Amino acid sequence: MLAPRSLRSRLLLASGASIAAIAMMTGCTSGGSTSTDTAVDVNSVENNAAAGDSITIGFSGPAADHGWLGAINTAAIAEAKKYPDVNLVVAEGTNDANLQISQVETFINDKVDAIVLLPTDGAALTDVAIKAMNAGIPVINVDREFSSTFAARTTILGDNYGMGVSAGTYICEQLDGKSGAVVAEIAGIDSLPLTQDRSKGFADALDDCGLKVNNRVAADFTVQGGEAAASQLLASAPKIDAIWNHDDDQGVGVLAAIDAAGRNEFFMVGGAGSANVMRAIQADNTVLKATVIYPSTQAADGISLARLIVQGKGMSDLVESAVPRKIQLYAPVVTKENVDVYLPSAFES
Repeated sequence: MLAPRSLRSRLLLASGASIAAIAMMTGCTSGGSTSTDTAVDVNSVENNAAAGDSITIGFSGPAADHGWLGAINTAAIAEAKKYPDVNLVVAEGTNDANLQISQVETFINDKVDAIVLLPTDGAALTDVAIKAMNAGIPVINVDREFSSTFAARTTILGDNYGMGVSAGTYICEQLDGKSGAVVAEIAGIDSLPLTQDRSKGFADALDDCGLKVNNRVAADFTVQGGEAAASQLLASAPKIDAIWNHDDDQGVGVLAAIDAAGRNEFFMVGGAGSANVMRAIQADNTVLKATVIYPSTQAADGISLARLIVQGKGMSDLVESAVPRKIQLYAPVVTKENVDVYLPSAFES
């Protein structure tokens, strides 16, 4: 049972508190000289961008067998090219945990300055990440968490639960108390914690406005899986008001099934933030009206933060003089009104 204050209100209050904290930090650093002024000067935008000591960063990411995963790798490489003081060593993308372990061991033996790692399996890569940390090499953990806090200097995560909350909140707003509204969900792989988190956030947000998931199927993050799952859903649900599809790559198949069934009585929300979905939102000529971002910039952020950590810098918008231990990225909703903001950084699926 949710507390009396709505989920949406609590999230807005939390966001407001964060904004207030940032405003306080800005106010504290804009006045006279204090002990924190030195740290802020050191972590200024100009100082962080200035070339420092040359460093080598090892990057091991996934096999690019999915649009979002391919974008993770591409964005990381592009980010490294921005810095003349960064030499990026890229291991071959893989979904084999044992191969990835050997890649990290090679980085350790080569004495790289930092490692950015999106593990194919967080638990399986934990021990070798600890080995790197013990060797004095900071590890930046991306997207899939290790099973020990000792395995990473900094962890960068998307917000799977937040994706569900954002999708559910948007659907609540669009349906605006419609009596008897039917909401459907096309999930990813049900055995994965990320899918479970997305579904939990979605259910919580719907519950907050008196709705529920009436029809649910799971796919597998592929075009073929999305089409098969959507066909099954449409056959079993003669009337639907809104659908949330967890993943824009599998959404290509979902839209194909919708077109084949000739259904258009509902609107659909996507997930992850692919460019083709955003272009459809922009054109506004399909049932697809929004998508929820799961940032494909996480590894690129990891490269940027690895550079700051090795060079002894912090984040320029924080008073704290060191890079935080954990950063979780936001899951905004992209609609026709704001799609131009997000399309330039979207990935192709």
